[in-house]
Amino acid sequence: PQADLFLHHPYRIPTIGWESEMHGLTAADARAFYRRWYAPNNAVLVIGGDVTVARARALAEKYYGPIPARAVPPRRRVNEPSKVAATRLTMKSPRVAQISWTRQYLAPSYRAGAAQYAYALQVLAEVLGGSADSPLYKGLVVDRPLAASAGAFYDPDVYDLATFGFAARLRNGVSVADFEKAFGEILRTALHGGISARDVARAKARMRSAAIYARDSLSGPAHIVGQALATGQSLDDVEHWPERIGAMTLAQVQAAAHLVIRDEVAVTGVLRPGPTS
Repeated sequence: PQADLFLHHPYRIPTIGWESEMHGLTAADARAFYRRWYAPNNAVLVIGGDVTVARARALAEKYYGPIPARAVPPRRRVNEPSKVAATRLTMKSPRVAQISWTRQYLAPSYRAGAAQYAYALQVLAEVLGGSADSPLYKGLVVDRPLAASAGAFYDPDVYDLATFGFAARLRNGVSVADFEKAFGEILRTALHGGISARDVARAKARMRSAAIYARDSLSGPAHIVGQALATGQSLDDVEHWPERIGAMTLAQVQAAAHLVIRDEVAVTGVLRPGPTS
């Protein structure tokens, strides 16, 4: 679905590239890519653990200091054209046991698009699909046994436009048409008065608690900080994330929902069990 969601931006390309291209790659290509991009002046070093700044600096200078900096090609950003039509992609695989379904939309990130909606969209994703009481899980998994799982996803911590979307795994015997009818009803109800201030408050509380728990490890904070710095955020942004999430209102969440969730530009992906040809 990413290849249909992004028409021009490199985000449409799989991380390891297309299979047809990979067959032609050589060890020399890998080494050339490494020499081109893997430079200390193009990296972020994050150290987590019981260590002082002085000790960490000494170790960094010892092991990384001898590596010379070198010129890195400039990052050339491209603009993604506005979407003007909905797209549907259907595929089959013999390795799939249940139908997997997704629906995605282009969305702002912290850096790109209407970035002021990034925090509200995070709350929206949590409200719609972040708990067992969320409209999607309760409506599609608990109340009506149409799906084995259902939820929403959104990550604004990218360099350019982000993706907001929904994902579900259908129960055996359930048709895509029946599932999408129920999904549409639940989503329309939620977006037209079905989300309450209490729902938003509970979602924000869960998210802020999760942020606290994420600090209860060595790798968690290091990963969060590293990803933020690599995508143009600051330590201040990381530190004040709980406060900014906590400041979101029901009106802001509703405005973000109507900005992004538009069926006329949605990309729907269906992966079915079955032979590929």
